[in-house]
Amino acid sequence: MKLKRILAIGLLVFLAGYAIWFAILPKEPKEGLEVGNKPPQFELEMLNGENVQLDDVKGKKVMVNFWATWCPPCEAEMPEMQKLQNEHQDNLVVLAVNMTNAEKSREDVESFISKRKLTFPVALDKDGRVSVQYEVYSYPTTYFLDEEGKIMNISRGAMTKETMEKLLEM
Repeated sequence: MKLKRILAIGLLVFLAGYAIWFAILPKEPKEGLEVGNKPPQFELEMLNGENVQLDDVKGKKVMVNFWATWCPPCEAEMPEMQKLQNEHQDNLVVLAVNMTNAEKSREDVESFISKRKLTFPVALDKDGRVSVQYEVYSYPTTYFLDEEGKIMNISRGAMTKETMEKLLEM
């Protein structure tokens, strides 16, 4: 009987100590692909030959859009993304990440952007590494990030300008 009481008291002391220890631990920023977390960092070459890192665009809301030239829904939303960038350039960065490993050539990407007079930055995911990190299984896939670089929303499929604006207001 005494042994059971000692074990019970010992277990309670252990659980209370564990709870206190866990509560006072410093909270590390969460990373991962869930809303509220910081997504994986990346560095990619852009069409203009410069490199871009995700941290380079921190401080504004960021729309990271994964797309391909042969994707009709991607093509449909690109003009809307350009309008959004033009209207909100003070507080928004549109970063289009082309799935270059799924394209026939880099020239196809350049031609696509030029014909549509798109001016937002276009990064090239040449080996598909970033699209795998971001679990892009359908095109387009868009991650909306807040000014601190945390995921506000993940959208799979084409969006209208109205939808983009609502997400921007979050």
